Amino acid sequence: MAEKETMYGGQAVIEGVMMGGRFTSVTAIRRKDGTIAFFEVPRDSKSSYSFLKKWPLVRGVIGIIESSILGSKHLNFSSEKYDKLPEEDVEETEENKGKWGMILGLSVMAILSFLFGKFIFTLLPALAADALTPFFPGKVSQILTEGVLKIILLLAYIYFISITPLMKRVFQYHGAEHKVINAFENDLSLTVENVKKQTRLHYRCGSSFILFTAIISVFLYFFVPLHPLSVRMLTRIALIPVDLGLSYEVLRLTNAVRHIPGLKVLGYPGLWLQLLTTKEPDADQIEVAIAAFNEMKRREADTLLEKDTSVVS
Repeated sequence: MAEKETMYGGQAVIEGVMMGGRFTSVTAIRRKDGTIAFFEVPRDSKSSYSFLKKWPLVRGVIGIIESSILGSKHLNFSSEKYDKLPEEDVEETEENKGKWGMILGLSVMAILSFLFGKFIFTLLPALAADALTPFFPGKVSQILTEGVLKIILLLAYIYFISITPLMKRVFQYHGAEHKVINAFENDLSLTVENVKKQTRLHYRCGSSFILFTAIISVFLYFFVPLHPLSVRMLTRIALIPVDLGLSYEVLRLTNAVRHIPGLKVLGYPGLWLQLLTTKEPDADQIEVAIAAFNEMKRREADTLLEKDTSVVS
């Protein structure tokens, strides 16, 4: 039962999937020779700020920072290794260095990309709504206009990146990750056939979280001044941590009530967004996601055994 209480999750990477548990996170990628390579990043359970993860609102912000740092490590691994043969790991040509240096640079930027994107998707709609004041005067109409523009901007951005070849494959692996988690939570053996039948949507997805931040921010704006524009922009920035913290709690709530009729609809907006951020994976991609999950579970079991052994000794 304790195993079921662990909320496993992960993320898609370039040609692979990262799966995370209580003690570690493991990425599996498909290399160009068809083999699967693994990469592990153990979780630091003794950090000086661990107690903050128990505080509502604060734990969401901490979680986002940790996820960004952890995710960047797995993205770096996948971007460096997925298009190489094992024997090419040490040998680097100048051409490869330039190619992989570019991808590595993009991966490192993922650490700050979420927060940077949050600033962009927060300030641009505020500026646009302010410019439309003659057409939408009054605080209520201004805030609603800003919220609609923010959601439109978010959906448009996700749609356009989803049709690029690279991101389409990443979104397929995102779907494979969800399918594996759903199969596990439904007590099914992790075979390609079983996993393939699962939905590619999941209530705990980060995509849902992103949409919740856009929706919840609209309600927060009613509690702060709208004018002048400088105050409007500053309050939008100041409310970002509050927005992130509240959105995280809402995400947890929607996951907790997802099996309750009448309440599970709270998570529907996030699930609808996942129709854009996930794609149906093929059998090979599902196999990689299963491999990542099984390897993570194996290493979790080894870590737990080591902990038990150290307590007994």
